[in-house]
Amino acid sequence: MSEKRTVTLEIAGAKYRMTSDAEEDHLRRLAEMINERMEGLGAKAQRTASPAQLLAVVALGLADDLLTAEQRRLDVERVTRDAVTRAIARIDERIGA
Repeated sequence: MSEKRTVTLEIAGAKYRMTSDAEEDHLRRLAEMINERMEGLGAKAQRTASPAQLLAVVALGLADDLLTAEQRRLDVERVTRDAVTRAIARIDERIGA
């Protein structure tokens, strides 16, 4: 069982103290990714939107990335499965199975 540890992360200018069994460096990289995405929204967005609105936009972007990656994974699985199936069929043909 993993050891729980408490870490304080800064996200969107606010500090969050959390207890997790995840590695602290991993959590810091995730927080950094969120902060970078918020910065990527631009200065105007940061001036006109609340931190909660900015976080919602970042969350939607991350969710979209996740769905896109999952679809790519499924596509690669399908292509791989089809290629293996065709290769097995060719082998079976050659050995007369």
